[in-house]
This record gives sequence, C-alpha cells and structure tokens, in this order.
Amino acid sequence: MIDMMTTVSLVRHGLVHNPTQIYYGRLPGFSLAETGRAQAAAAGHYLAGRSVEAIYCSPMQRAVETAQIIRAQFPTPAPLAECALLNEIHSAYDGQTVEEMERRDWDFYALATPPHEQPADVLNRILQFLVFARRKHPGQHIVGVSHADPIAFAIMWANDRALLPAARKELADCGVTDNYPAPASVSTFLFDSGSNLHVLRYTYNCPWAEG
Repeated sequence: MIDMMTTVSLVRHGLVHNPTQIYYGRLPGFSLAETGRAQAAAAGHYLAGRSVEAIYCSPMQRAVETAQIIRAQFPTPAPLAECALLNEIHSAYDGQTVEEMERRDWDFYALATPPHEQPADVLNRILQFLVFARRKHPGQHIVGVSHADPIAFAIMWANDRALLPAARKELADCGVTDNYPAPASVSTFLFDSGSNLHVLRYTYNCPWAEG
C-alpha cells in the first residue's frame, strides 16, 4: 500500500556528439557533446534543491553521462543506478542517416513489428518504472534519465492524450516547450497517495533554456 505522494522527474539526456549525423538509437559509443554536458549541469542545478532520493538512468552512454553530471551538482550525491525500463526505443532504424530519418518524418512506428516497439510498448516500460519508483521510494522525489520518445509518451499518458505517434511532437498544450521534450529538459510528475498511478500535477522545465 502506497500512502504518501511521490514525485518522479523524467529528464531527457543532453545533446549528443554526432558528427556523422546518424540516428544512433541503441547503438553504443555516443557520448554527450560539450553543449549537452552544460545542459545536463543546468538540469542538475535545477534539481539540486529538491531533495532527490535516488537517480535512475537508461543504460545508454548519453543517459549515464547525463545522470552522472546531474548527480555531481547535488550537495549530497544521491544513489545512481541503471534501469533498462528507461532505455531508448527499440527500433529498426538505428544507424540510418539523419537525412533519411527526416525524409521519413522520424516515423519509427508505422511498419514496426516485434521485437521492435510500438508506442504502447514504450509507454508500458515507462509505466513499469513509475510503479517501481513509487513502491521503492514512497513519498520521495526520484529522477529517471531517459530519452525523448519515452518521455513524450509519458507526458501524453499523464495528460490523457491518445497515444498517436505523430502527436508526440505536438505537446505545447501540455506545457512542453517547442512541442517535444528538449535535451536535458525535466518533466515532473506528482502522484497521489493511492495505490494506482494517478498524476495530480505535471510540469515541464528546460533549465538551460530558461537561464
């Protein structure tokens, strides 16, 4: 039984160093650009005064680095652990050029078949993480460093939006700057004290853009 309100902040990783301009997805070896490191530090400063109990992150290098930088901004560093539930989407397009993905309008889902994920599969992972976070850290504030589409689908769920792939980049009416989660943006979900996942409040912040 969960009897205390829990806060979960989902942070998108910072900007990635990608000189070959490919969609890297779950490919290994992609680290943060210098700009991305500064973005992550801004997110860390924003979260530092909020009594964060623990940090979890996707196993992707860019997410691990973002989480480490965020953690380093805290007066007392919170425990940090990787969590596969926060991983990037599993798609068939890893390694495709950005030019090709732009021609596709970044549509990962229209022709996706197992084991590649549909939006509902991605959301299910994130909801599992939220359930885990509430049960392990009731009444606390938890950070999860993840990726753009998983966070976008969580925002859509929290705001009772239909889980349509194209709509994931049309989130201005949910308070999301530029319609889609920016690098190192912070999406915060406050859950009520009941046993079911019920969001009392959702807020969006992009600390590096807000100065």
